[in-house]
Amino acid sequence: MIKMENLRDDIKKIINSAYPYIEEFNPAQKSVLESGYLEDKSNYIICIPTASGKTVLGVLPALKTILDGGKAVYAAPLLSIQNEKVNEFKAFEEHGINVGKHPSSSDLSVMVFESFDALTRFSWNTLRDVDTLIIDEFHMIGEYSRGPTLEAAITRAKIINPGMRIIALSATLRNIEEIEGWLEGTCIEHDYRPVPLHKEVLDAEMFNTKNKNDVIVKVLEKSIKDNSQALSFVSTRRFTESLATYVSKKIDKKINVRQRERFKEVAQKILEVPKKKGSLPTSTCLKLAESCEHGVAFHHAGLFNEQKEIIENEFRNGNILMITATPSLMYGVNLPSKTVIIRDTNRWTSLGPQPIPVFDYEQMSGRAGRPQYDDVGYSYLIAKTMDETFNLEAYYVEGEIELTNSKLVDNKDAIYRQIIAQIASTLSKNLEELTDFFGKTLYGYQMKNNPSMALFADDSLKYELENALSFLLQNGIIRASPEGLKTTEFGNLIAKSNYSVETAVKIKEYISDISEINVEEFIYALCETPDLPLISFKGRKSKDPVQEKLSEYGLFAVDIGNPEATAVSLIEWINERSEYEIENKYNVYSASTRRSAYEASRLVKFAKDTSEVLGNYTNLKDFDFLSARLYYGVKTDIIPLVVGVKRLGRKRARNLVKVFGNDLSGVSENELQKVEGIGPKLAEKIKLFSNK
Repeated sequence: MIKMENLRDDIKKIINSAYPYIEEFNPAQKSVLESGYLEDKSNYIICIPTASGKTVLGVLPALKTILDGGKAVYAAPLLSIQNEKVNEFKAFEEHGINVGKHPSSSDLSVMVFESFDALTRFSWNTLRDVDTLIIDEFHMIGEYSRGPTLEAAITRAKIINPGMRIIALSATLRNIEEIEGWLEGTCIEHDYRPVPLHKEVLDAEMFNTKNKNDVIVKVLEKSIKDNSQALSFVSTRRFTESLATYVSKKIDKKINVRQRERFKEVAQKILEVPKKKGSLPTSTCLKLAESCEHGVAFHHAGLFNEQKEIIENEFRNGNILMITATPSLMYGVNLPSKTVIIRDTNRWTSLGPQPIPVFDYEQMSGRAGRPQYDDVGYSYLIAKTMDETFNLEAYYVEGEIELTNSKLVDNKDAIYRQIIAQIASTLSKNLEELTDFFGKTLYGYQMKNNPSMALFADDSLKYELENALSFLLQNGIIRASPEGLKTTEFGNLIAKSNYSVETAVKIKEYISDISEINVEEFIYALCETPDLPLISFKGRKSKDPVQEKLSEYGLFAVDIGNPEATAVSLIEWINERSEYEIENKYNVYSASTRRSAYEASRLVKFAKDTSEVLGNYTNLKDFDFLSARLYYGVKTDIIPLVVGVKRLGRKRARNLVKVFGNDLSGVSENELQKVEGIGPKLAEKIKLFSNK
């Protein structure tokens, strides 16, 4: 039996120091270690429940590799997980292990899937230095958006660095033999959870109410008595807010004086965020602060990033009783709680409301029960009626998770991007070589090993590839040459970016049709690409103000949706409106304006690069100006000031210009300090800038 003392001394020393709370391995970890996977050199898939200590099982072979003179990469699906793991692994630096985000400069690098994919395309020498690859949340290989990137990156890595060992950390997978065959690995499964999970369906009839939210109130009241916390998942942003508001009012009398004081402090922190950004608190901020005062917070993409961080940290510190969230919180930051409540089992898709997969139910439920704190976790699905309870029990609690299938061909953009990647990296020069590569992906493996599809596998793949190649040739992304298929300059630009082919083609078409840039029209065009994070409407209030603002600029839209809301928010942003003003006027989640503006600024730079590779040099300066305006949220006249003086910001820059005009060369540092928000250090920087 593998015990902590059976580990190599150098590995044990690091684990004891970085994870002092692990006195002994749990049964799931023991079963993996007893399989001999630390000594073995082959690939492994480790399937154990959430919160069963998967990270440490990935860390052990990584440490062994590094201590033996090699390099390891830890790949994760999201930036939030990347940052969390970098912070966790920094403890290894005390033992001389360099931790970072790229293997060219680190012994252990934590990379998001997209960055690892880029490594397999452009940095073969660096990739060949990687001895061990650990893939966190490996089950996401079957997910529509990120899955194909991971699948193609693994396929390429196996070709370029066949000696690299792959260790996949995953939640339970159903078609495990198929995955084992493709990855050429061994799977170790175990169902041990350090905190046992109790799953149940509760319905409104049990509690003599017709309202699901009242059931949630009852569950939270039990949590409060129990001195524990709850996470509640609902389907939309609006529902996170309405549920938090409803519950916070209902539990008001259950809160003691000390809790009230702590909750008030959290609410104050929430309100400080917009103030620091030069905006009054928006109505969403006020609503959030109000519910936080009663110990309940909502969490969704329409909040300021800093507010989301406050909620996460205060929840971990026990200063929030419940978070109501959209399902996106099931991935990302590690936020376990004793109780998880899943109110909505439908989610909105392009095809209308669809039931969530059993897999997602398992992921959300898996957040229940905090290792080191709880001796049991509770997951409650909420139904309206007893009949619905039976259906939900059969489908989710007793149901089987879905098969993990490749989405590579379902996702058209993924197949375009991977063809471009293969041709740009010179790994594939013709249809035969492309067919060979795609045949080695999970998609190719599953097609060939499916008895009913094997006969059509090659023809089906060739058909998909021919269609995709035809599209890429027509749009000037690849070209035929005597040596084989090659990427054009435009194709190379796409290959080096993380943008979808649809975005790149839309931008190319737009700039090919114009002689000069119409700022508002161009911003609207960017908002219609799939790569710009959209700002959404808050509710069902009138969308007329958005339509009117667009028509002011000669932009006519029949359907007013989130792209239009985003376009108007960004137009107002570059005209120096605050988030408070944007939210009040257009009823949108304006806290995400800065993020959208930042991404739009990067897209404008991509448009400039596209213009250059197309040989059109007339608007390059205009692209620079628009990119800066979006990044800083300013009118053209103060661009030099906000760019030239770091941390000045748009509000103080505008105040300076209002008081002194655009020429600050004759203004003394003392006079500068009379402007609100400008202290001695900033005045000195401004003076240095104005004297240049």
